[in-house]
Amino acid sequence: MRLKAVRHAKDSSIGGSQDWNVLAILDHRFRNLGWKMMIDIRLINFHTTSTTVITLVICLLTFSQPVLLQQQWYQEDIPYYLHPCSKHDPNINQCFTHAANHLARYFQKGIPELGVENVEPINIDEIFLALGSGPDGYRATFRDVEAYGVSNLTITGVRSDLKTLQFQLSIYIPRITARAHYRSSGVLIMVQATGGGDYWGDYEGVKAKVYFRASVEDEEGVQYLKLEDLKMDFSVRDIKMGIQNVHNGNTVLEAALNLFINSNSQDLLREMKPSIKKKLLVNMHNFIDNLFAQIPYNHFITE
Repeated sequence: MRLKAVRHAKDSSIGGSQDWNVLAILDHRFRNLGWKMMIDIRLINFHTTSTTVITLVICLLTFSQPVLLQQQWYQEDIPYYLHPCSKHDPNINQCFTHAANHLARYFQKGIPELGVENVEPINIDEIFLALGSGPDGYRATFRDVEAYGVSNLTITGVRSDLKTLQFQLSIYIPRITARAHYRSSGVLIMVQATGGGDYWGDYEGVKAKVYFRASVEDEEGVQYLKLEDLKMDFSVRDIKMGIQNVHNGNTVLEAALNLFINSNSQDLLREMKPSIKKKLLVNMHNFIDNLFAQIPYNHFITE
């Protein structure tokens, strides 16, 4: 909204310093609303400037009061962990990126209203690994997996299509550490690898892509998002992992397995990926479902 109060150059002043003070206060009030009032003293003649300015102030502040109250109500109604984006924003993907990082920071601390409290460790009940086929193929099961560092994520970019409500997030995690118990069977590098022990892993430079598609549902006049599809993939720049505390204290087996694991870490991760992704998608699906079920659509994307 732009207002012009203007006058002929032949008039000496608007009406003294008090008129300028009133106009300055008015200009400050409307700048807080995101509006701008511009004073131009060249075009319109105010014969009774003070009366005009006072009338202008009364009319505009009376008009602005409902807007201020509505804006204050709207801000209070938005949950603290959300940053809404306008669908008319020409840089909406940048806004979505900021909003996703805003949510991620609160997710890291915990969001009790969404049932998110103890964020870490991320727990995965089981991960499976299979190498080779036949009776001597190597099989390993990792149970009670605990991963730390996953919540220390940064959303580096968002791509969106608001017409179809499709979104793709690019995510970076500096470092993830994992611990688990494992049991294995079969032959690995010509060594009978049946046994068990403890597994550890350090993953640095983790990059992930998360894609999801949503729809809008109406519930008693309020629109909510519903998750329709969710996919993800990830890569790891550097991997260090191994086993320790092998059952029966078989140091030869432990050394052989650690040599093989660290020499083929990317290949092993590739084999473990389907199981890891399946478990992570379940956790992500539950979180997004819960978020969408509690927060109306117009709190994410505004008109």
